Amino acid sequence: MRDTRPLGKRPEVAEYIGVPERTLDTWATRGYGPPYIRVGKHARYRWSEVDKWLDQQTARGGRVTM
Repeated sequence: MRDTRPLGKRPEVAEYIGVPERTLDTWATRGYGPPYIRVGKHARYRWSEVDKWLDQQTARGGRVTM
């Protein structure tokens, strides 16, 4: 079933995962972090993908690798 929640904005996702917005920017340029969708010039996130990415980080023992 498709997630029908509104797409997350970068400030919302940053707050949700507990990092500064700038960190999400940096991760995006390095090809890391939760996957996002470009809507025009804006980055938007599917919440299901953010949660999936977080689950993958947990599986690694909580270590962030870039």
